[in-house]
Amino acid sequence: MVPELRNASVRIQHPERAAAIIRSLKEQGPSKLQVISDFDMTLSRFWCHGRRCPTSHNILSDSRVISEDGRKQLKDLLHYYYPIEIDPNRTPEEKQPLMVEWWSRVHELLVQQNIHKEDIAQIVRESGVMLRDGFKEWFDQLHEHNVPLFIFSAGVGDVLEEIIRQANVFHANINVVSNYMDFDENGVLRCFKGPLIHTYNKNNSVLQGTEYFQQLSTRTSIILLGDSMGDLTMADGVPNVENILKIGFLNDKVEERMGKYLDAYDIVLERDETLDVANGILRYILTET
Repeated sequence: MVPELRNASVRIQHPERAAAIIRSLKEQGPSKLQVISDFDMTLSRFWCHGRRCPTSHNILSDSRVISEDGRKQLKDLLHYYYPIEIDPNRTPEEKQPLMVEWWSRVHELLVQQNIHKEDIAQIVRESGVMLRDGFKEWFDQLHEHNVPLFIFSAGVGDVLEEIIRQANVFHANINVVSNYMDFDENGVLRCFKGPLIHTYNKNNSVLQGTEYFQQLSTRTSIILLGDSMGDLTMADGVPNVENILKIGFLNDKVEERMGKYLDAYDIVLERDETLDVANGILRYILTET
């Protein structure tokens, strides 16, 4: 059905169930389909050239516009909070307040750095960020078949939009909800617009007032792509879900987190830097038989 599901990186706890969902998605067809995806480490790569790829926050914190002291403080925060974010032994409820604390402190530090709106394109160009292999086919297939792509990100919206734009795949079918910067009249970052989106509140609570899913109420088939347990709630705002296929990228601490990912995601991709499996599934769904 989908040859890519035989790839070495693929782990599926219930193959029959996953196959049934994929078949249902195909039966419903592209007019019923929408895609909901995380961005950092899901559409973008986790490793590139033998080292960790930057997230949209890292792109800013590692850039030349950040002072030496600012960079050190941001690194210290990362080393303290990141192990908490991915700790399989803590519940999302335990992590929530700590994530709010981490994101708030990062945003406060970034606001102190005198970041100019006009510098963002260059910062992204210099960052070494990479989208996953096969990204062009992924974005182009969705656009070509008028399938809406909702990117729900706890990263920095201005930065991730620029990444997609520089890759020449920012098509009209894309809608982004993320943490956006607010610039003053001189184009200098003065704060981040609310509400704050972190790893563990990617759900309806931050989508109040956005009628996006309401407008797509006939699109009852969903492909969800994520890389954390927090991404599993991204489709909670969809009014009528008939079929949902959850694809999870397990990038880090694979052994200790595999069990939880297999329980939660229909398909788990272990240390896979490509969109090959997602593209294969999409090709199967969109190909008329």
